[in-house]
Amino acid sequence: MASITPVSDTKTPEKKADMFDSPDPVSQSQSDDEVGEVRHAALGDYEKQKAAEGEAHFHRLGWKRLTIVLIVTAVALGSLSLPGAFATLGMVAGVIITVGIGLVALYASYVIGQMKLKYPDISHYTDVGRMMCGRFGYEFISVMFVLQLVFTTGSHVLTGAIMFGNLSENGACTVVFTVVSGIILFLVAIPPSFAEMAILGYIDFASIIAAIFITIIATGVRAGDLPGGVGSVAWSAWPKEDLSLAEAFIAISNIVFAYSFALCQFSFMDEMHTPKDYDKAVVTLGVFEIFLYTLTGALVYAFVGPDVQSPALLSAGPLVSKVAFGIAIPVIFISGSINTTVVARYIHGRVFRNSIIRYVNTPMGWATWIGLVAALTVLAWVIAGAVPFFSDLLAICSSLFVSGFSFYFPAIMWFMFIKEGKWYERKNWALTAANAITFIVGIAVLGVGTYSAIWDINHRYKTGMVSDPFSCAPLA
Repeated sequence: MASITPVSDTKTPEKKADMFDSPDPVSQSQSDDEVGEVRHAALGDYEKQKAAEGEAHFHRLGWKRLTIVLIVTAVALGSLSLPGAFATLGMVAGVIITVGIGLVALYASYVIGQMKLKYPDISHYTDVGRMMCGRFGYEFISVMFVLQLVFTTGSHVLTGAIMFGNLSENGACTVVFTVVSGIILFLVAIPPSFAEMAILGYIDFASIIAAIFITIIATGVRAGDLPGGVGSVAWSAWPKEDLSLAEAFIAISNIVFAYSFALCQFSFMDEMHTPKDYDKAVVTLGVFEIFLYTLTGALVYAFVGPDVQSPALLSAGPLVSKVAFGIAIPVIFISGSINTTVVARYIHGRVFRNSIIRYVNTPMGWATWIGLVAALTVLAWVIAGAVPFFSDLLAICSSLFVSGFSFYFPAIMWFMFIKEGKWYERKNWALTAANAITFIVGIAVLGVGTYSAIWDINHRYKTGMVSDPFSCAPLA
């Protein structure tokens, strides 16, 4: 079933596959090692040097930098949509769902790390698809993997356009702002190593924390200046009246999207020099996210009330929202660009798996890398223009893709590859229950969430709540 061997079945220490081994199963007449040795022997000195440099360059990631790149992929857009979700679900349900989904996502991420340690030759999520369902599973999850990351980059194009429109008071056509956003996302995505992206991630981290707390403080001050003070804000502990199933699940999908860091975890861990330290990064990230998301969603909703906007920076007032957006510029573009880097690394490595071009340290390597990053950015820009609204784009991504990558796929991994003994044995009762809950959460988001997102898109267009694709009208 699986073409990737678990560590426990090998006779040598944990080892990455030879750089020229094909990800597809080789013929029965030759082993993977024999194929790798033949191809390696055919290399010249220059190619061997570049291969060695490439291997060293792409294995410099420690658990602290892993935490940063995971934060970069998860926190940016998610935190901006949570107050709006709280306004839909109410304070009680908002807190419970935010904490609950966070704990489930944290456990699922831990399972992914276990999978990577047991099968160290997994480089991207797509390799798990092959282990589950052969070539079909590999190709199917490849499509999901690429679309999710491109859609996420597209949502950052939209956020950038919203930011430019806010700072300029809609001083230009929205299409112009999306083009500018796309160009910046392209430039920031050019560094191919996640260790390099992690350096930018420290700037990203400081940016989002500052923007969030400026928004919380500003909305709190504005609420205090109301005639009745903060107590006059009309927030509710319960869901809003006449809440439809579609509206509720769109809000839930936005919360799910906020915990979507698991998609890139295999790719990031593949660059770690000590993969077993992943659990430190996952726990740190999970606790940080749950605290930040709950605090942001609850406080901004309590200070603004049911009219809170998405992204939440728009609720800080005209002047302060400009300041917050200005501070948030790094997080908008660094977080967005790392999604392009991940999908480009996958495609580039797959196309050039038998060549030193994959290491992006030769002229041809750089030319093909930059061309691929540009093509992916253009595709993300097209998606951003075709779906010119914020919350529903996040809901589509969450329902179709994050539901699997962050929830039901990890549960399947545990049942198929990680569990020891039978699932119903007494020693496995707790883990079986945890993975069953994780699977159910993922399937529920996939089914009901996808329906809700499609229904809401159709409803918004019928009622004229959104502009036409590639319109100059300001984004909301």
